[in-house]
Amino acid sequence: MIERYRDEFPIRLMCRCLRVSASGYYDWSRRLPSAGQLDNVRLLRRMRELHEDSRGTLGAGRMQEDLADEGQRVGLNRVARLMAADGLQGWPRPKRQRMRARPALTPLGVRNRLERDFTALEPETKWVTDITEIKTGEGKLYLCVVLDLFDHRVVGWSMHHRQDRQMVIRAVQTAVWQRQHNEPVILHSDRSSQFRSGDYRK
Repeated sequence: MIERYRDEFPIRLMCRCLRVSASGYYDWSRRLPSAGQLDNVRLLRRMRELHEDSRGTLGAGRMQEDLADEGQRVGLNRVARLMAADGLQGWPRPKRQRMRARPALTPLGVRNRLERDFTALEPETKWVTDITEIKTGEGKLYLCVVLDLFDHRVVGWSMHHRQDRQMVIRAVQTAVWQRQHNEPVILHSDRSSQFRSGDYRK
């Protein structure tokens, strides 16, 4: 109130009427916002834009996902707190009807060369790769690793907040870059969609 009417009434008079210390008011008015407060202002500005672009449907969970896609690692609790303070609400996602999972098909031209023999007599002859889910305080992360069956050493890995084909490609590329030999190596995986994509098989 004092800030609003400071051009119309003396500040000390308003402080006396409101029983506020004049020195306390001046200290408050000179106080600069902290780095965290400035970051919240910047973050909230972007959250308002994303919420408007979604026509008011984004909730805290999907808001956090969209911010992560832009490279902003923000905790879910912080997103929910800022949205609640600003009055931003989203509509819940419609529940999808569960369908019976179908067994994954092996792509044409691909066969199981490992034949369930998970032993290797030499390094860099048999690799296996898979994806695992890791729960953190800021949401889920997915880790893809490439393992050498000779000594069970991790030779390549990649982590992302979404399990897509680019994540598994990066893990395999990391393993290839660290190879010491040029002999052929068998790379074994399951038949999930990430490992059946055309980009991965190249």
